[in-house]
Amino acid sequence: MWYFTQIEMKRTFKKHTMLRKNLLQVLLAFFFVQIAFVASGQDGKALFKNNCASCHAKNMVTNSTGPALSGAEERWAEDYPKEDLYSWIRNSSAMIESGHPKAKELWSEWGPTVMTSFPNLKDEDIDAILVYINEVVNAPVAVTGGGGEGELTPPVDDNTTLYFGILVAVLTLLAIVLARIIANLNYMSKVKAGEDAGERQTLVQLLTDKRLLAFLTFLFIVLTGYTTVNNAINLGRQQGYAPTQPIKFSHVTHAGLNQIDCQYCHDGARRSKHSVIPATNTCMNCHAAIKDGSKYGRAELTKIYASAGFDPTKGAGQYIENYEDMKKEDIEKIYRKWLKGGFAGDVSEGKMSAAEAEVETEKLLGPVMAQAQMPIEWTRIHNLPDHVYFNHAQHVTVGEVECETCHGKVEEMEVVQQYSPLSMGWCINCHRQTEVQFEDNEYYEAYQHYQEDLENKKIDKVTVEDIGGLECQKCHY
Repeated sequence: MWYFTQIEMKRTFKKHTMLRKNLLQVLLAFFFVQIAFVASGQDGKALFKNNCASCHAKNMVTNSTGPALSGAEERWAEDYPKEDLYSWIRNSSAMIESGHPKAKELWSEWGPTVMTSFPNLKDEDIDAILVYINEVVNAPVAVTGGGGEGELTPPVDDNTTLYFGILVAVLTLLAIVLARIIANLNYMSKVKAGEDAGERQTLVQLLTDKRLLAFLTFLFIVLTGYTTVNNAINLGRQQGYAPTQPIKFSHVTHAGLNQIDCQYCHDGARRSKHSVIPATNTCMNCHAAIKDGSKYGRAELTKIYASAGFDPTKGAGQYIENYEDMKKEDIEKIYRKWLKGGFAGDVSEGKMSAAEAEVETEKLLGPVMAQAQMPIEWTRIHNLPDHVYFNHAQHVTVGEVECETCHGKVEEMEVVQQYSPLSMGWCINCHRQTEVQFEDNEYYEAYQHYQEDLENKKIDKVTVEDIGGLECQKCHY
């Protein structure tokens, strides 16, 4: 009896042990699924930027090259399974050819603009993008003004030199007045005491006094040295510099109105030292379909076409074969026809005569032909000295610094200018004030002792300075 009781107890114990193991496996599986879901949700923003931001507005509610994405998932879910939405995102052209009703409806509204195919996106990637879209749509609107959180502080005009000059002038004048008063008091004191006071010192004698001349000489050396050093420090600084570019590119239209993400055009910012100037083919990703600009019509876009060798006169548009070997007169015929066509509507409506259209076409044709078969030579705005090392990826990807922190609200600049001074003091102050965001940032996992101190309330923040952001060799190696 005792023997069988022991066997039964062992069986029961083994059963409970297996149950605990199974329960543990279920919990672990659930835990890793949650981690995967959170990770995919965190990647939604990056996936959107890398795949969708070129055609869809990042506020999700404005139509751009493609439709606003707000509510897209719900619109598909009304009549079709989610798998159809996955298929549409991966290969919209195939769904249109197959005759899918929703695909045909979208094509009739947005054609002939073809949606780019994304065959490499997995279901979880698409889900992460959809989660990010909903987060943007449902995010509270940030209130700006009154020094609220996240509000950018505009650069303050530095009038130190002016104030210093005024102060020196006032002190010099005060010194002369005091010297005159002291001289008069000394003269009156000697007269009252019955001493020989001599002749009263004139203003000229006072100003040519050796002691005053020595003081003025010393002051001149100090001011000259200060001015020389200050000008040397400011050498190459160009805050507010806004040069005329070869093409009138409007950031208000692209980054503001159409909400194109900065890193779509300047994609080097997230992966390299330089943010890179966009190549012409980046412009052509959109402007192969969008051929008339909202602000300058065909004038500026045709310069891009002339540089890239694109023929906009053909229906869908295509690149010109052997463009580099073509004669200038043959190229001129193509773009004259295209530019002249831009005035056809005004001529037909009586707003412009045919002769006036011809004159306007010739005005535009000159700058276009100057760009033909040539790369676009953009004028650089932001430039650091050669002895300074700055890495965009370190700030954008690792530090998660927003572009407007350094470049200002570019989406409000018709002509881009240098917003920040980009001085050494400005960079150092930023490193002293900027807090390191440890949460959800794997780059900072090495600083475990700081994370523990934060959790234990020993410190309330960690700045870039604390992790070596003021070490000389970080920027001057």
